[in-house]
Amino acid sequence: MARILGISGSLRAKSYNTALLNAAVALQPAGTQIETASIRGIPLYDGDVEEREGIPASVSTLKKRIEQSDALLLVTPEYNNSIPGVFKNAIDWLTRPPSDVPRVWANRRIAIIGASPGGYGTILSQNAWLSVLRTLGTRPWFGGRLQVSHAAQVFNDQGDLVDEKIRTQLSAFLRGFAAFIEEK
Repeated sequence: MARILGISGSLRAKSYNTALLNAAVALQPAGTQIETASIRGIPLYDGDVEEREGIPASVSTLKKRIEQSDALLLVTPEYNNSIPGVFKNAIDWLTRPPSDVPRVWANRRIAIIGASPGGYGTILSQNAWLSVLRTLGTRPWFGGRLQVSHAAQVFNDQGDLVDEKIRTQLSAFLRGFAAFIEEK
């Protein structure tokens, strides 16, 4: 069974991206297990803090969960046409110490999706992630894209995915990603 760890890049309680991640869990294909993780509690990266106090427990816990997974599903918002600072900060912490990068990131299969209230989804954020993922030596899946635009119409007030077209697209995306993971 393919174990996918989904990480929402938003801290908002009513985040469209967390709602999208929860929808992915509900629609997980047979033979996969999608678990969720949060970046909440990860402090701003500071090399002095790292040197003085070591890696924060929240980072170590998330790093272990990544290592135990077969793949990652990054669910990214788009802030000012790029990667959200809090999400990039979490990834930066997850690369510390540098000697952990090969164990945690090298050849890790990764897919990116995202939701936005705007009309372009998260295309620019998803594109911006590619250079980061390349630097970490990951294996991004390029077989599909999912950028949910006009998210206020796609999710109801409780965060449930109510748009059948997006539900169909998300299901197809997840099946494709699961097949990619199984290729090994």
